[in-house]
Amino acid sequence: MARVLYTAEATVTGGRVSGHGRTQDGVLDVQLRVPKEMGGDGGGTNPEQLFAVGYAACFEGALGVVGRRERVETGDASIESRVSLLPTEDRGFALAVELHVTLPQISDPEQAAQIVAAAHQVCPYSNATRGNIDIALTANGHKVDSGVGD
Repeated sequence: MARVLYTAEATVTGGRVSGHGRTQDGVLDVQLRVPKEMGGDGGGTNPEQLFAVGYAACFEGALGVVGRRERVETGDASIESRVSLLPTEDRGFALAVELHVTLPQISDPEQAAQIVAAAHQVCPYSNATRGNIDIALTANGHKVDSGVGD
């Protein structure tokens, strides 16, 4: 087994309908609710929102790793993430993700796309979801071919 760098621990009770989630250290403490768009009352967060924030934050970290490796400044990067919940044919559910990356310090579209594609190879969320969900990437408004089956 690989050396563990960090382990996050959390407890959820009540699920997504009227639940509560809290990390062991208490830094994250959220009320979980079904969004109004899905017929719920809203008034809390939901797993898709948490995944969208987590994935975007993780991807930004991966951009920093790639930037350091390539000696390219990515410090002012921003990521707009969209996580969609989709029904499947077998009455289950699936996710789809869009990550729209803005790298204001990189004006060359090809270089921006290469950095985003490389970050997609480094990011733990990308590695965990690869082959399981559809992921669409853009860099500075241009579609990115990740070079792998997502």
